[in-house]
Amino acid sequence: MVTEVAKGSGYATAFKVVTALSTLSVLVQAVTAGQLLSGGAAGPHGMGATAVHALALAQLVVAVLLWRPARGPGWPALVSLAVLLLGFVQSMLGGSGALAAHVPLGMTLFGLSVWLLVWALRR
Repeated sequence: MVTEVAKGSGYATAFKVVTALSTLSVLVQAVTAGQLLSGGAAGPHGMGATAVHALALAQLVVAVLLWRPARGPGWPALVSLAVLLLGFVQSMLGGSGALAAHVPLGMTLFGLSVWLLVWALRR
């Protein structure tokens, strides 16, 4: 159960914003991956990875702030940590050309991101 402190804090709003941006960045990665597989340039997909990492880190920081000072639930911080770490694994797999693992992991990242976004928006 989320306490009134967490509901009324600016951390909840910040979490909604950063989670929406993070989810959008993962969606953009899916679009640029499709373009890449269709013969497009690799540059946009590689640059998008930087945005995914930066936004995942920001999401983790805000999730921890929502949890600790705002007395909200801790599980969004754990899921945000998973998103950040899986994003780095995703980059390593993509750089090595391991598409058999890269594509399903990308879908997992998108699923986790959407789950957090839906939770944040429903609060």
